[in-house]
Amino acid sequence: MERIRGRLHLGGKSSSEPIKLRKRKSKLYNKDHSAAVHNGFFGPRLIWFTIAFRLVNCFLVQSSFVPDEYWQSLEVSHLQCYFLKIPTYGYLTWEWTESIRSYCYPLLFAGIYKILHLLSCDTVQLLVWLPRLAHSLLAALADSKLYSLIQGLESSEIARWTYFCQLCSWFTWYCCTRTLTNTMEAVLTTLALSYYPLPGSKSHSNSKYLILVALAILVRPTAAIVWLPLVGYHFLQDDKLKLLIHHVLPIGAIILGISTVLDSIFHGKWIVVQLNFLKFNILHNVAEFYGSHPWHWYITQGCVVVLGPQLFFFLHGCVLAPKRYRILLITIIWTVFIYSLLAHKEFRFIYPVLPFCMVFCGFSLASLKTWIRPAVGALLVSNLLPALYTGLVHQRGTLDVMNHLQQLCDTTNPQPDVFFLMPCHSTPFYSHIHCPIKMQFLECPPNLNGNKSYVDEAELFFIDPKHWLESTFTQQVSLPSHLVFFDVLEKEIATFLKAKKYFKSKEVFHTHIPEGRVGRSIFVYERQP
Repeated sequence: MERIRGRLHLGGKSSSEPIKLRKRKSKLYNKDHSAAVHNGFFGPRLIWFTIAFRLVNCFLVQSSFVPDEYWQSLEVSHLQCYFLKIPTYGYLTWEWTESIRSYCYPLLFAGIYKILHLLSCDTVQLLVWLPRLAHSLLAALADSKLYSLIQGLESSEIARWTYFCQLCSWFTWYCCTRTLTNTMEAVLTTLALSYYPLPGSKSHSNSKYLILVALAILVRPTAAIVWLPLVGYHFLQDDKLKLLIHHVLPIGAIILGISTVLDSIFHGKWIVVQLNFLKFNILHNVAEFYGSHPWHWYITQGCVVVLGPQLFFFLHGCVLAPKRYRILLITIIWTVFIYSLLAHKEFRFIYPVLPFCMVFCGFSLASLKTWIRPAVGALLVSNLLPALYTGLVHQRGTLDVMNHLQQLCDTTNPQPDVFFLMPCHSTPFYSHIHCPIKMQFLECPPNLNGNKSYVDEAELFFIDPKHWLESTFTQQVSLPSHLVFFDVLEKEIATFLKAKKYFKSKEVFHTHIPEGRVGRSIFVYERQP
């Protein structure tokens, strides 16, 4: 008995000393058991599931969105890699000839193309899909980082619902695998946010987040709009002088220096592309040339479409979220406000702040107890339908027609000559053909010289299509072998087609919602030999 009392520190020793008991190894008695289970399912497996999800996402998006996903990325990359093999390589948009776009982003895909070329694996399918697969991997990384950020700040439940909302978003599904500068801006913005010093964040890093911000601005200078309130808030909370001297100035100088050198090499002259971008878009306001909208468009249409069914959860989450996320809400409001001041508006412009909105949606879903299952079911169905429709059906014709035209690469006698009688840049170009056939399209550069009577080539054509064709192709030998146009144009040029012996060789579905000069289908007319 005395031996037992001695081992329990009773008698002889102070009874105030704690009695040490053996710690059980069983997880049933471990207070961190729930965390271990959570890490098992949402730790190492999370990134693999997210990668698989985004790869499926990539292959289920087979439609076109806007011309910029080709003409500010893949076409430029293809030209960088293959310009010696293409007979007509002066086809880039005015933005490149006027040096307002940086070559740094297309250089990423040009590197992929060059590797494929050196390996003799540069098939059209790989040239089209590998850049998009690269975007899928970047999107998966951003999704995982967003989850990790919220997991470090809030409960696992809120982190899981934020992650669910991010993957559930139909607009993210529609955009995140496209080769758009807006997509890269959104990815870099989300990655930068994961290192941003939000109050309570344990993963913050001034250098990492500022490098990512600088890269986002390099890819698309308008990223500065999103980050101005966030960086400003950081300055108020931190040592301003140290932050400026040790991080902002060195990182900014290095990134801008690299960009300037690369762009100067490709543009053939010393140039600071970011300054040109500001000059043309702010001083000359050339973006208005491509359409204008009322000031309230983002409030009444833009945010409603981009957020979709998650709009109500976002508004609910704004009320529930802690004060530490107020800076994110301010950033969202600020971004929408600034873009509302600009005449030209597009859904994709506010895409980079969509992951910010998903954080608030996560708080909303986590607060729903009784209604959580109906809410999740409604979100899944209401996002899945538009995601699949816009990805697989809507506006797919401009890609499908390029698949058809690619078959002309095997034609040698006579040499194919394709003319696209469509709103300019409606389709991709050599990046989706990858052979040296002659192709032309109607051009539409903006009025950069301030000429009051200026009318671009595309507009001249659509004013009187039949007259334009007859005056442009006065000789039989100058006629293109193939004409590609939307079905709404067929009646206006029917007499020209008949007189010049063209016949319809292919009809490709494009959209159920034709609008203006964009029709339901695309016709390919071929001239009889």
